[in-house]
Amino acid sequence: MKKTQLLGSIGLVTGAVLTLAACGQKSNDNAGANDAKKFPQQTPKKAVKKGGTLSYALETDTPFTGIFNNELANSAIDSTVAQFGNETLFDTDDSYKINNKGPATFKLDRKAKTVTIEVKKGVKWSDGKQVTAKDVEYEYEIMANKGSKSQRYTASLQDIVGLTDYHDGKSKTISGIEMPDGENGRKVVIHFKEMKPGMLQSGNGYFLESASPYHQLKNIPFDKLQSSDAVRKNPIFFGPYKISKIVRGQSVTWVPNKYYWRGTPKLDKITISVVNPNSASQAIKSHKFDIADVVNSQWDQVKNTKGVNFVAKVPLSYGYMGFKVGKWKDGRNVMDPKAKMNNKSLRQAMAYAMNIDAVTKRYTHGLSFRVPTLIPEQFGDYFNKNVKGYSYNLKKANQLLDKAGYKKKGTYRVQPNGKPLTINLAAMAGNSTLEPITRNYIQQWKKIGLNVKLTTGRLIEFNSFYDKIQNDAKDVDVFVAAWSLASEPSPNDLYNEKAPFNFTRFVTKKNTQLLGEMDSQKAFNHKYRVDKFHEWQKYMNDEAYVVPTTNSYSITAVNSKITGYSLKPSDGNSLWYKVGYAK
Repeated sequence: MKKTQLLGSIGLVTGAVLTLAACGQKSNDNAGANDAKKFPQQTPKKAVKKGGTLSYALETDTPFTGIFNNELANSAIDSTVAQFGNETLFDTDDSYKINNKGPATFKLDRKAKTVTIEVKKGVKWSDGKQVTAKDVEYEYEIMANKGSKSQRYTASLQDIVGLTDYHDGKSKTISGIEMPDGENGRKVVIHFKEMKPGMLQSGNGYFLESASPYHQLKNIPFDKLQSSDAVRKNPIFFGPYKISKIVRGQSVTWVPNKYYWRGTPKLDKITISVVNPNSASQAIKSHKFDIADVVNSQWDQVKNTKGVNFVAKVPLSYGYMGFKVGKWKDGRNVMDPKAKMNNKSLRQAMAYAMNIDAVTKRYTHGLSFRVPTLIPEQFGDYFNKNVKGYSYNLKKANQLLDKAGYKKKGTYRVQPNGKPLTINLAAMAGNSTLEPITRNYIQQWKKIGLNVKLTTGRLIEFNSFYDKIQNDAKDVDVFVAAWSLASEPSPNDLYNEKAPFNFTRFVTKKNTQLLGEMDSQKAFNHKYRVDKFHEWQKYMNDEAYVVPTTNSYSITAVNSKITGYSLKPSDGNSLWYKVGYAK
């Protein structure tokens, strides 16, 4: 599953600035980075005892939607709630390469253009039924059936033979997904039109990495799935825990899945419940939760708390500023050459005017830092270190606007055609620092003569914000948001012509060409692929339709009596099987 998630100002990512900034740090880009190297990625290893209850803080200022199916959920918040039971089919190593240690084995045959997935015997749903080939196949039906309105039906998945015909209603089955031992067997063979270099990595987007319980869902029409009890109230999973109680939008209680294939999980009970990000530090200091994310702007308040271990990682994510230059129409992004923000100088000027340097220092104690490109540094040689991004430069911003014909009339500039220019900015609500940070950027833009106003006059709640962005609301010209990324570096599913997630709606010949080359047959050659990634980052930086802003250390406070908690990719799938109280 391409694990692209929409992030709230707090989602999987803490730190106000992640959803809200653009650029400014120069020499001290890594000031925060060096600071945080003192954080371990996992809790100290100790012997685990059986039993105990764990409480987990879900930091959000809005109730969770509670859609517990991988193909229907879009928010990182719902994924966080489901993590205790929602195991994926594959384990990975620390570089996210798929291995055969997980619930299913994986085999790629480049010549036959197939991927074979075999679920291990004994991998069972929490109601005791074996996970079957049909459960793996049904995941594709949910994703591709028009009735389910899944956001996950992407251009990349349409590389599967017969998927488009099924989606368009021309076929009742997906011809390219074969179950050689029948529906109740455990083997699935997926046929592709062409093989892709990213297929060996988890999160590649060309095939799904999860399964859905066919025996539970088969009688529910696709258009009723999202609102069904099976998805909202009593979903079943094959991970270590199962749901025993849901308080809608507020909390979920998990108990062990006695059929879990790896063995018996350690805890008797896990409760995940909503806490407002503004009360997060208080909750950590008073030990109200065993596991709680630190809001970076509150780091000073919690860092000396006794009885907790702080673990951290730099998540695969980034904040960005996006400029609306088109609309989503008939399954594709359609660019409008006359769009207000379809002027490169205007976009670049807004990026240069942002004083991120000062913002990260003041509000996040160096735990957030500017990111220069749309490919994170964790992707190693795919990251283009020569792309410097937009560091704070008001002089350059003014020059760009002057040269592009945005003349000043009084305080503000007008459009090159002489008409007034008002830019509507959509920004998300979240923790208490988001308001001052947003106001700060609006002031910065005023300094270069741009009249930027908040869409709706205030910060917008997470669900309403994405509703506006996805539906290309007329009152949004610019927006600040964040991605949580897949663990395969290809940006195809975020920025191509048919990507619903390409929220700016920009489409250019050059972008289409570069995205295609990055994931082509030639790209099985690593050096060629790296070169194309570098070229794309340079191109995107120059065009500035999407300007990357910041990333932040994601720090978690863990009760020091807890052991087995880890943020390493290789521990991800089996994490909750291992977590427990130390003896």
